[in-house]
Amino acid sequence: MSTTILVVEDDGLIRMDLVDILIDRGFAVLQAGNADEAIEIMEQTPLIHALVTDIDMPGSMNGLELARHVAETRPECAIAVISGRYSPSQGALPAKARFLSKPVSEEAVARNLAELGITER
Repeated sequence: MSTTILVVEDDGLIRMDLVDILIDRGFAVLQAGNADEAIEIMEQTPLIHALVTDIDMPGSMNGLELARHVAETRPECAIAVISGRYSPSQGALPAKARFLSKPVSEEAVARNLAELGITER
């Protein structure tokens, strides 16, 4: 069984790059364009190992709010938050979440996921 990661990014090109990076590393990847879509996917998919989300997105909540929601409802889910515009202040991210600045490299994504306990299977 492969490790499933949900990528949430409103910019289609960036989302496609992230998805490609993760698929190339052997992960099963789901994708959403905003937090509302992500929550719908999570309600329909019981086993998601990690969330990779942008901060600045349209919809009812941003990526930080989504990260907090996922940390509360799925504490077993690893969380990586990315942004090229914002750098969250201390305490803004859930306790076990990681922050990555855009542009993110394949190595940075893999290293941060590994630090969260998420590795290819």
